Amino acid sequence: MFKNLKIVELASVLAGPLTGSFFAELGAKVIKIENKLTNGDVTRTWKLPTESKERAISAYYSAANFLKESLLLNVTDILDYEILIGHIKDADIVITNYKPSTAKKLKLGYADLKQYNPSLIYAELTGFGDDESRPAFDVVLQAETGFMFMNGEPNGNPVKMPVALIDVLAAHHLKEAILCAIINKLNTGKGKHIKVSLYESALASLANQATNWLMEGHIPLPMGTQHPNIAPYGDMYRTKDGKLLVLAIGSDKQFENLCILLGIEFNGFGTNAQRVSKRETLNHGISECIIQKTSRYWVSNLEPRNIPYGIVKNMQEVFKDKKAKKMLLHEVIEGTETVRVKTALV
Repeated sequence: MFKNLKIVELASVLAGPLTGSFFAELGAKVIKIENKLTNGDVTRTWKLPTESKERAISAYYSAANFLKESLLLNVTDILDYEILIGHIKDADIVITNYKPSTAKKLKLGYADLKQYNPSLIYAELTGFGDDESRPAFDVVLQAETGFMFMNGEPNGNPVKMPVALIDVLAAHHLKEAILCAIINKLNTGKGKHIKVSLYESALASLANQATNWLMEGHIPLPMGTQHPNIAPYGDMYRTKDGKLLVLAIGSDKQFENLCILLGIEFNGFGTNAQRVSKRETLNHGISECIIQKTSRYWVSNLEPRNIPYGIVKNMQEVFKDKKAKKMLLHEVIEGTETVRVKTALV
């Protein structure tokens, strides 16, 4: 789709590189500029204890850098800077996550680069926006934007998501902005300076939890996997063979189908409001039924009745599924066999 597109990636860590990988998956030529003075993207060194110390890259680095041409440069060196500008001149897009002050110091801001390429799309990622220069890593944003406060079990400590959720969300928002800028360029011939901050992306992703507060003054507290507005939704039950089964009942009809399957009558639980208000009693009754049969039994009986369910799986179990295997992308990077999950789903 994007075989004629050239992107210069001046971003490191996760959000920016994930954005570059998305376009690489769709055929774009992506030149990844890495800092020669630090031996490249810092995630090259973010290794599991089991990973080889001698290997030049990590699994983490591999997750966000697919089909890119890596170029180690010291952009403070005039010759290396000229090499970079040579790529900028015929690029369509630049992706950067420098602090605004750093970009200005290195002469890599939008005002600097558009002199060489007036139609350039300059996609800028920041942590907290232009006005705040504090370092911004994902866990910091999860803390600052309410995600950690409402995540976890009741009466427990705040918990972060086990993936860099805010980086992933910001990458999606940046992709959207770039795609809009490409359409604008096709119509006008003009480039654009677009900005996405991790902070704004996190706030934009709070969805119903934000409106619960903004409209009703409700501060969401940790509920484990449960949902504040729906029941049983996110509620988990142990099966006879020890698996955890999660239900996501979104309508009264689905709940009726569940009751028929379980062979029980839940008088006083016919509406969602009733189920939310009496969640503990409801879950006790469902648990007593679920524990009597194996996960295989429940899977084979829930799906035909259009009852939303899931089995809690670990990574090994996830990638046994044929649907998951179809999403894997393989590449040899600097002598290492790498594999990651695709991000472009078209």
